[in-house]
Amino acid sequence: MVTSRSYDVIVLGGGPAGIMAAIGSARNGASTLLIERYGFLGGMSTAALVYPWMTFHSSAGEQVIKGLAQELVDRLRERGASPGHLRDTIGFAYSLTPYHPEVFKVVAAEMLQESGAELLLHTSAIDVKQENGVIDSVTVYNKSGIETLRAKFFVDATGDADIAYRAGAPWEQGNENHKVQPMTMKFRMKGVRTDRIKQYMKEHPDQFYEKSMIAQLDDVPLTAVSGFFDLWNQANLSIPREGVLFFIGPGEDEALINVSRVSGLDPTSASDLTKAELEGRKQVLELERFFRERIPGFEQASVSAAGTQIGVRETRRIVGQYVLTGIDVLNARRFPDVIARSGYPIDIHHPEGKGITANFIREGGAYDIPYRCIVPRQVTNLLLAGRCISTTHEAQATTRLTPSCMAIGQAAGTAAAIAVRLGCANTAVPIDILQRTLIAQRAELGLSKDGAAHGG
Repeated sequence: MVTSRSYDVIVLGGGPAGIMAAIGSARNGASTLLIERYGFLGGMSTAALVYPWMTFHSSAGEQVIKGLAQELVDRLRERGASPGHLRDTIGFAYSLTPYHPEVFKVVAAEMLQESGAELLLHTSAIDVKQENGVIDSVTVYNKSGIETLRAKFFVDATGDADIAYRAGAPWEQGNENHKVQPMTMKFRMKGVRTDRIKQYMKEHPDQFYEKSMIAQLDDVPLTAVSGFFDLWNQANLSIPREGVLFFIGPGEDEALINVSRVSGLDPTSASDLTKAELEGRKQVLELERFFRERIPGFEQASVSAAGTQIGVRETRRIVGQYVLTGIDVLNARRFPDVIARSGYPIDIHHPEGKGITANFIREGGAYDIPYRCIVPRQVTNLLLAGRCISTTHEAQATTRLTPSCMAIGQAAGTAAAIAVRLGCANTAVPIDILQRTLIAQRAELGLSKDGAAHGG
């Protein structure tokens, strides 16, 4: 039986971007529905154990992401579920933000409920009805059956741009050879001795990432480790990596392992995604044995959790009114229609083979993400949020990070509510109204005193 309901705004995807989009929309007066395929919120942050959040700051230490994302962190701190922003002891980013994923799921749901947004879990969109570039409805499936849901505006926060793709928006994927960054099956190990890890790092500093804060480990908590290069090379594992990467937490004796790598597969293909899931879980067991046998501090540790699904870094990128480039990022470019900022460097895990390409923003700065990057071409009542926004392959390697996605999501939901209130298309949302509304919500846009963005 097919039923039907109507809203002002429907947000598809309950990851960090979608959560913030739904709250931003509802707090600005729009009747809002958030749809999520899993039985819990959080997307990659919970389903794929993407931990911790990186980063709310520029490399010079300026906090450039605030707003709803910071409110979430503050609420987690109140629950004892996050220490807030800590220094990244790898030195790759200025800060990282640990959090407890189970508490995050609850706090996110509470924020949604307080905003007045409705939530529908265990629900997947299976079709999009549009005519002349206007989406009329999405068809969803869940245990209750098939339902048609209508809205005046939609926000695609699916990560893979499923809604924009089905609505006919133009898109790109991957690098010049259409290859995407590898997938990773993340997992957590419990029973870790951080004192032994720190001791080894102090004794073998040449075996760790060059920016690692080894000399400061007596003054700051160990949060992240990249290295053990010799031990990794001696093991001769099948995984195409150059070393070990892990993050401490959320418990004092826990570590989140980010070493698995599954390359050469397309995450938008069900067949490829199946292969990736199977390979990723095999790698988890291989890596558990390696850590226990070779990495100091892990001798008595064991796997305590693995991702509900494999972590996906990159799939479709929708072509919008502006395509953010790697040059824009590295030059810390400013835009008049800025709706979010980020200080995370370009971080490309090579789509084929080993290695990571890292490029840092000039002078420790941050770059602007313009509104035009969340406005797809050819669809007038849809906005984008999360890793699927309009960028190049290089720029996506920074905009995909969770704090950036949360800031983008808040802007997309807020813009959707404004568009509904004014009865305008996505291209006609007044930027000054959107920016003022975001600033009123304590989002940091880095505007000058007259409200204009610096530069052009």
